Order: sequence, then structure tokens, then C-alpha cells
Amino acid sequence: MTDQSETVVVRRPGQGGPVDEGLAALLAAYHLQTQAEKGEAVTDVNGLPDRYRAEVLGSRAAFVDDVVLVALSGETAVGCLVVTAPVAGRSEVKRLWTDPAFRGRGIASDLVGAALAHARESGVSTVRLSVWKWRSGAIALYERLGFTVAESWDEREQLVCMERALGADAAA
Repeated sequence: MTDQSETVVVRRPGQGGPVDEGLAALLAAYHLQTQAEKGEAVTDVNGLPDRYRAEVLGSRAAFVDDVVLVALSGETAVGCLVVTAPVAGRSEVKRLWTDPAFRGRGIASDLVGAALAHARESGVSTVRLSVWKWRSGAIALYERLGFTVAESWDEREQLVCMERALGADAAA
């Protein structure tokens, strides 16, 4: 866990300002890195597929029904994660990203923990996610946090689908 005086996770950051700008930068880095890893590198946000560019340029609209969590170190956004609105008792975790300069400090674990707590508070019974199979560090993190590989609900090759049941007795 991170030292809470150093990093804090906030839900639905304020209107505009440095946090939203930081979130846009984190989402841009996430999508640009993902495109490169898929062998479809682009030089900037304008080269991203429309749906991903829309997330970077207008996260409030793109995630209007979802909860966006942002990890802050002081006033600097250093990590993010999106928890989708519940559907049929399930939410999805997506867009987990930590600024590379801040990795190894437990920020991703804190973000996932906050996402699980939010989902539990929202009455969600299962949290699921998908992750590219080459992101072995992320898969190991999710496994440490209680996620297990599940039958795929996504037809894209090289995608690992995982889920975690949330019950009254489930640990955070």
C-alpha cells in the first residue's frame, strides 16, 4: 500500500483544472502504449481510433455513467482506473494506468482496491476486466488481488478475461 500522505485516490475528480488535464495525459499514455504494443503505433492522440481519442479528449462524456478514479501525488495525477456502471450485478474495471515514474509504489493496487470498494458499495456481485496477455505484470497484480481467469466475453485475440466475485465476506 502507498503512504496515504503521498498518494491519494479520488473519485470523480473536480470540473476541469490540473486533475482533469492529468487524467487526459494518463489516458493518452495508456492508449498510445497499447496501440504500440498491438503493433499499431501512432505518434499522437489524433492517430488513435475514434473511441479512444474520445476518451482522452472528453473523459467526462466518454465515462458519463462510470466512476473514474485518479491517484494523486500532491496535485499531480499519477494513476487512473475506470469502473463501469453496474449491469446485471457486474461492473468492469478498465484503463488501469500508472505513470511509469510512479510505478512500484502500490498505486495500481490502491486504485483496484478503491474500485472493488466502490463496486461493493454499489451492490455489484462481480467485477470483471480484460487485459492483453503480454501484460504479465498486470495479470500478476490482478491475480494477487483475487481475480481469476474467466471464459472470454471478448472476441479479440490475445485478450485475457478475468473476474472476481464480491461477497459480504470477500476481502477488499
